[in-house]
Amino acid sequence: MMRSNSPAIRRLALILLLALAGTAQAQKFLVPMDQSQKDHLKAYGVAFGALRQNVTVEWLLNYRGGSFLMDATPRLVRDAQVKGVTTEPVDAATLADILATIESGNMDIVMLEKAPRIAVYSPPNKQPWDDAVTMVLTYAEVPYTTIYDEEVLGNDLGKFDWLHLHHEDFTGQRGKFWNVYRNASWYIEQEQGFLAMTQKFGYPSVPAMKGAVAWAIRGFVAKGGFLFAMCSATDTWDIALAAQGLDIVDIPFDGSPPDPDGESRLDFSKGVIFENYQLYSDPAIYEYSTIDIPNSAFPAVSTAENDYFTLFEFAAKYDPVPTMLTQSHVGVIKGFMGQTTNFRRSVLKKSVVILGEREESEEVRYVHGNLGRGSITLLGGHDPEDYTHAVGDPPTNLALHPNSPGYRLILNNILFPAARKKERKT
Repeated sequence: MMRSNSPAIRRLALILLLALAGTAQAQKFLVPMDQSQKDHLKAYGVAFGALRQNVTVEWLLNYRGGSFLMDATPRLVRDAQVKGVTTEPVDAATLADILATIESGNMDIVMLEKAPRIAVYSPPNKQPWDDAVTMVLTYAEVPYTTIYDEEVLGNDLGKFDWLHLHHEDFTGQRGKFWNVYRNASWYIEQEQGFLAMTQKFGYPSVPAMKGAVAWAIRGFVAKGGFLFAMCSATDTWDIALAAQGLDIVDIPFDGSPPDPDGESRLDFSKGVIFENYQLYSDPAIYEYSTIDIPNSAFPAVSTAENDYFTLFEFAAKYDPVPTMLTQSHVGVIKGFMGQTTNFRRSVLKKSVVILGEREESEEVRYVHGNLGRGSITLLGGHDPEDYTHAVGDPPTNLALHPNSPGYRLILNNILFPAARKKERKT
């Protein structure tokens, strides 16, 4: 586990001595992450840029929305100014006040030391939808590498620390778009790509190939990788793991009907987050299982005005991991739909940590779990600033949403692997 490495009392004493000695010149600067911040999203880019320059970043958990403290090098100061990110100079006296506030409250300091190597799992061909993670990484100016089935099956995952999965179907059912879009040019192009990859690696079907990809990703996590997934990649990855060696798909996807006993033979121990769900194998139903709530094929009537979820508040000094993942300048976040929008509470494994939920309901939006030496974080929904985001909608202009709390959750996850690992407090 990770924990704070800040000996706050000793640091406070040292800073107070420096302050008394008259050392007032600012040597650090604060990137506030409360409502005073002009561009929360680009602020993560400043922190990530500091890590790439081998500058340690102190993540002040629960302090003013999860602010960042770092050395005020000329390059970093200029980078923040160019990006339009709000900063505040920190002299010795100010630093002493910050440390005292953190020590006395539900706050802590986590040291971020090394920029993680980021990979985004995304097909090389054009898709009729956008990936919220690639959009926000681009906007925040955080570098990443795009990989897909060929790289995963070619054992390239070991080159990365953090992997993102978005609107992807690891069960091999082509995103359950067959009923409506099977004659669309993008669907046909995607199908050709899947078949070519299946043939290249010698798998008997696309579902078998996608299942192998899912299993390789599982191995990446078990060896210490960090996985973040949204939309349909959240549940289809876990379903594909539990269905290893089973035929759970219908004729349009592999030329044969599903195993009539396939659902009863699912091995939930191979999955990581979910268990005891039921499958939808009908190719005409735009849904995979009872994990998703509300059901995408028969969604409940809702509007953006009454859809929201609440972030849990964790004890920063004792639970730094979920605290990092839930840093925000607001505690209630507006909802956004996806093929997978929420996770049904009753099918979550007991080991899963709930990070965000719709209170007094079965709907859980944001969860975290562990596997081996690695971890998995799942966020339901497709685009935090586009409530429905239908196929073919234009991409979101993040310059219009620089303070998006939903997009902040994504960026919390890219910094999580940079935290220094320590023994958990007892």
